[in-house]
Formats: sequence, structure tokens, C-alpha cells
Amino acid sequence: MDSTTSGKTPKVLAIDVGGTHVKVLATGQSEKREMVSGPAMTPAKMVRDVKAMTKDWKYDVISIGYPGPVVHGRPLREPFNLGRGWVGFDFTKAFGCPVRMINDAAMQALGSYEGGRMLFLGLGTGLGSALIIDGELEPMELAHLPYKKKTYEDYLGIRGIERLGKKKWRRYVAEITEELKAALGAEYVVLGGGNSKKLKGLPPDARLGDNENAFKGGFRLWKRDL
Repeated sequence: MDSTTSGKTPKVLAIDVGGTHVKVLATGQSEKREMVSGPAMTPAKMVRDVKAMTKDWKYDVISIGYPGPVVHGRPLREPFNLGRGWVGFDFTKAFGCPVRMINDAAMQALGSYEGGRMLFLGLGTGLGSALIIDGELEPMELAHLPYKKKTYEDYLGIRGIERLGKKKWRRYVAEITEELKAALGAEYVVLGGGNSKKLKGLPPDARLGDNENAFKGGFRLWKRDL
């Protein structure tokens, strides 16, 4: 019987996989560690490098935040900014311990949640999204839904900043946040992702997230029944 079934709280290694960096933090550690990712980062290389980077850390299980859709704990498609081979890769076998994987925005949303009905929007290279209702996490794919003959990601992602400029981008963030909050019946919105720091003001019932909440979400993932 292992720590995931014995009633003992397992020590978790949380891995936040991004297009430019892979960041890790384990239960009981105070400082995250990170490495450069990019187009050469295959899943096998990620596993090998994470093992090397955390060889002095103790952990029983692993949470992975993946930059793309995840269904039943597995990537649905290959990531845009990383190497190939993620779909169908056996992470549990490669790491040699139990692994739980969810979408990276969902993991950050889980770490940002403070009860009730929360909408999470991750303002990064693209647009991450998740909804949590009374503790039930629902990863979402709002990014590629149509909006003004383009998509939500075209307005709120990095392409929106580059095309519109920061002033207009901020206005669209405010407008779309309020529209989505009303449409989805959320009580509050958390705006996370690296570009959330570029906002000057916040829409009503919205607060800034923190990328470090991805680790908190990774730890919380092992306190949940999936």
C-alpha cells in the first residue's frame, strides 16, 4: 500500500510545463527551480531533466500542468511551443511514481480558488481558462471560440497586445471578462498568466492571480478524487 491509498498525505512534486520554462516545486520546499524548455523539449527530456534538477528532493507523487487540453489525465494534442511525443507518453512509468496531469490553466485555477463560483482566465501567450463551481473543477477551452470575427485568444493573448496595443488590449480584457463572468454565472474572476501584470485596473469582482498558484494547485490535486 502506497502513500496515495494508505491515508497518509503524499509529498507532491508539482511541475508547471510552459512554452519557455519548466518550473518545479515540491512539498516542504520554499524555492522553486526552473529550466528552459522550448521546441527541443520532448517529454522524455523533460522527465530526465526534472529528475536531475530535483534529485535532492523527496516526493511520492507528481502533478503536471500541461500547456494544452488534457482528457482523462492525458494530453489530447501536442503542445504548440514544445517538442513532439507528449500524446501517448507514459509519465507514470517514466517517473516511476504516480502522476496526475491537468491543463496548466486548470492547475493555476485550482491553486487560486477561494470557494463559490470562480472563473479563471490565464493571460499569457495564449488564453487559458477554467471554471470551478463549489469545488468542482471544469477545465475549459474558451481561447478558440469565435469573437468579433476572430477568437478570444486573438484579443486577450499576446497577439492581442501586439495587434491592439496595451491600451485597447486592457479595454478588451475588461469587456470580455465581464461578458464571460455574466455568461458563465461566475461570482468572481481570477486573472492570471504572465500578462496579467500589464493590467492597470481590474473589472468588478476580479482579482489578480499569481503564477505561483500553479504549485498550490498541483499540491491540491492530490487532495481530490479524480
